[in-house]
Amino acid sequence: MHGVAMSVETHSLRTGAVVVFYNPDAACVSRANRIAAMLHCVVIDNTPGITTAAALGLSELVQYVANGENVGVATAINQGVERLVISGFDFAILFDQDSEPPANLLTELPAVIAKANQVGDRVAIAGPAYDDPRLRGVAPFVRFRWFKLERIVPTGDQPIDVDFLISSGSCINLRWWSNVGPMDDSLFIDFVDLEWCARAKHKGFRVLGVPWVRMSHELGGEPVRIFGRAYPMHNPLRHYYLFRNAVALAKRRSVPATWKSTELIKLPVRVVIYCCFPSDRLEHLKMVWRGLCDGARGRLGAYRTRR
Repeated sequence: MHGVAMSVETHSLRTGAVVVFYNPDAACVSRANRIAAMLHCVVIDNTPGITTAAALGLSELVQYVANGENVGVATAINQGVERLVISGFDFAILFDQDSEPPANLLTELPAVIAKANQVGDRVAIAGPAYDDPRLRGVAPFVRFRWFKLERIVPTGDQPIDVDFLISSGSCINLRWWSNVGPMDDSLFIDFVDLEWCARAKHKGFRVLGVPWVRMSHELGGEPVRIFGRAYPMHNPLRHYYLFRNAVALAKRRSVPATWKSTELIKLPVRVVIYCCFPSDRLEHLKMVWRGLCDGARGRLGAYRTRR
C-alpha cells in the first residue's frame, strides 16, 4: 500500500483540511497558510472575540470562520467538515492549530481511503502514527482489550485496524460522514475523537492506522515525570472535561466494554497523578470532582462556573 500508484478515479477525488484555532499565535497562522497552499483549508476560530482572516495574517486561500467564542472542538470540527461536504469534497483531514503535517500525510491518507472505497471497504477514517518527543517518541496504535490496551508498534507497509485515532492528522472519509454522524457537540473537548471512532466501529466501519505516515504532535501541556515515566499534564478545566467525559462515555452502549474496563483501572491513577503533582492541587481536585459528578448526572456541554 505504501506509495501506491493512484488511479485516474483517485486523482479526481478532492481533499480538504479543517484547522481549529483557539488563541492562535503567529506560528499557528503560518502552519495554516502552509496547509492552504497545498489543500483547500477551512479554519474554524474558537477564539473569543470576532476578528478577520486579514487581521490574523491568514492567506486569501483560507476559508475563515470566526465563532467569536469557544464552542468546543467537536462543534468546530463539525462546522469545518460540513463546509467541505457542501462544497463536494471527498476527504477531510483534521488538524489542531499546533500540528505540523508532513507532505506525504496529505496524499497517503486519502490514497488509503480511496483504495478502500474502490473495493467497497467501509473505512470511516485513517490516521498517522504520531510522535511526541516529550513523552515516549512514536506512540503505538491502540486496540481495546479487557482491562488493558493492546499497543501496536506502527511498522510495515499495510494499514492496521485500530480502535481509536486522535483527531489531529486524521483523514475522514466523507462518503460515510452522514452514516456515522458528526462529532458529539455535547462532549465539547476530550474523548471527542475516541467517541466518534467507537461509534463508527459500532456501526460497522473500519478505523485504520497508517504506520508509514508520521506526524509530530504534542499531547497536553508540559508533562510530569513519575517513577521515570512522562505523563501529559493539563490545566484544571481540561481535567474537568477529561473525567466528566470518561464517566459519560462509560454509560454509552456504542462505546466498547473493553475500553470501559480499562478506564475503570486508569481513572483512579489519573486522579492521583493530576491532583497530587501540580502546584495548584486543590483546584485540580475540585475540577476533577466536578467532572466526575457532572458525568454521572449527564450534565454535558461547555463548563459553566458554579455560583
